[in-house]
Amino acid sequence: MFLTNTFLIPYMAIRLNNMSSVADQPPPKQSQLGLLMANGAGPVGLIGGIVCFVSVIWALFGRADSGFGDFASRWQFLELYIQTERLAYAFIWDIFLYAIFQPWLIGDNLQNVKISDRELVSVLRYIPVLGLVAYLLCLDSDLDL
Repeated sequence: MFLTNTFLIPYMAIRLNNMSSVADQPPPKQSQLGLLMANGAGPVGLIGGIVCFVSVIWALFGRADSGFGDFASRWQFLELYIQTERLAYAFIWDIFLYAIFQPWLIGDNLQNVKISDRELVSVLRYIPVLGLVAYLLCLDSDLDL
């Protein structure tokens, strides 16, 4: 979702950076980018979730009336496309690798989730995209990041 390697990993690093853990020093001032990324989590999660849902629905049923095939022919095309296009193959590996890292990244950031939603996010973090959307929507906006 939203080029995970480009945007989400730095976002998670900012969220994981707990400034209150150093008792001797006052926390440094958060950058404008850091504030924007932390405060914009809800809209990003909502928009990303909607885009992913619409994409899946479109892939399964979009333009079916125009002769683009049924589910079996679309699946066959996807298989052929992944086997013959290097970029598609790279995206599949990216999705696979991020599905491995998502539970770990979200799990290490559960302290930033609202207490009432931690159990739900803890379970959903293992489901790609859905776990990410749940995490972004359930972040505690009252935390001093």
